[in-house]
Amino acid sequence: MVSFVVGEADADQRLDRALAAVAGIPRSRARRWIDDGLVDLNDRPARPSQRVALGDVLRARPPAPIPSAAVPEEIPLDVLYEDEDVIVVDKPAGLVVHPGPSHPRGTLVNALLHHCGDLAGIGGVLRPGIVHRLDRGTSGVLIAAKHDQAHLALAEQFKDHRVERVYLALARGAPGEESGRIELPIGRHRRDRKRMSVSTRAGRAARTAWTVRQRFPASGAILLEVRPETGRTHQIRVHLAATGLPIVGDEVYGRSRGKAFAIARPALHAAVLGFDHPRDGERRRFEAQLPADFAELLERLAQREPVR
Repeated sequence: MVSFVVGEADADQRLDRALAAVAGIPRSRARRWIDDGLVDLNDRPARPSQRVALGDVLRARPPAPIPSAAVPEEIPLDVLYEDEDVIVVDKPAGLVVHPGPSHPRGTLVNALLHHCGDLAGIGGVLRPGIVHRLDRGTSGVLIAAKHDQAHLALAEQFKDHRVERVYLALARGAPGEESGRIELPIGRHRRDRKRMSVSTRAGRAARTAWTVRQRFPASGAILLEVRPETGRTHQIRVHLAATGLPIVGDEVYGRSRGKAFAIARPALHAAVLGFDHPRDGERRRFEAQLPADFAELLERLAQREPVR
């Protein structure tokens, strides 16, 4: 059973939209739950088009997990933490999170299915257990849920921005300030549907805070600590590029050729993930060390700096 009280952020929305946001599921699945009689609003059967109001009580009974269409594969995992509810891994750059048309096998989901035996069906047949994503080229901390209740609890924390996420990004540029906050809506690019953009008619609110960790004037680069306050697709890459701080190695958004810095992917690393454990509510915080390619690049940049 999933139960929550409608807050200000979800008030006056359609019921299916509010349920999808809280449960971390597609809106189409939320509508199916409602149509199948699995959702009550204020203890009465609900309709997808109903508007929810502040203080309304929404209760959902998720259906039985759907067997995963992804197949288990013996792919090495760097496990930072694991218990009966969740698994936290350090994802390497280059590993796709879940299967898709371009990557039907060899993904993190395939590895997790082999390691865990089963994952939460609520994430969908190709995304079992997945609560959030890291881009293929991004390394670092990622959490997956082992059952539906853990998935729902974690999805709600991501929705409410209660999950601590800290990234390290090597960018090109020399901002005059030591910190800043980017508030630009993000949506699909008008011409290239595979890309995201801040110049869109249907953008969703997005906020990203950044702080300078280290400057490399000789190379024209800067190491940033980045804290996304929302969770839009490619948010950090899009926001930094739009602000004139493209990530090194990001050829999609920054046209920042990694060859000049000897790195073959966007220099972006998910360093910290903090969350309330779905079983006991205790705050947990995990860190992933910089991978070798990123760490070695920073060392080379430091060596180029003049001695003072």
